Amino acid sequence: MPKIVFLPHPELCPEGKVIEVEPGITVCDAALQNGVEIEHACEKSCACTTCHVIVREGFDSLGEPDELEEDLLDKAWGLEPESRLSCQAVVDKEDLVVEIPKYTINQVSERH
Repeated sequence: MPKIVFLPHPELCPEGKVIEVEPGITVCDAALQNGVEIEHACEKSCACTTCHVIVREGFDSLGEPDELEEDLLDKAWGLEPESRLSCQAVVDKEDLVVEIPKYTINQVSERH
């Protein structure tokens, strides 16, 4: 099974986290199912950028983003060439190293 390594994030996973996942799951769902409370203001419907991540390793194993995702990513804070919306990035057979940006453009955080 592939692994996702979440790099340390000061609020969501200060120590970082390594999880094993089944191929076919999105990075967002994998994070949420394993206690990494990544924001997803649009409920994972590809309508915002709050679940933006940077795939530091394994980026090429992900399917190509569609035009809607690319348009939304243009609005993401800290956009990089390896940026994806985690709700759209489907894990294949390769391990991933994922960085969750420190900020989002979300005006109100849903974390309590």
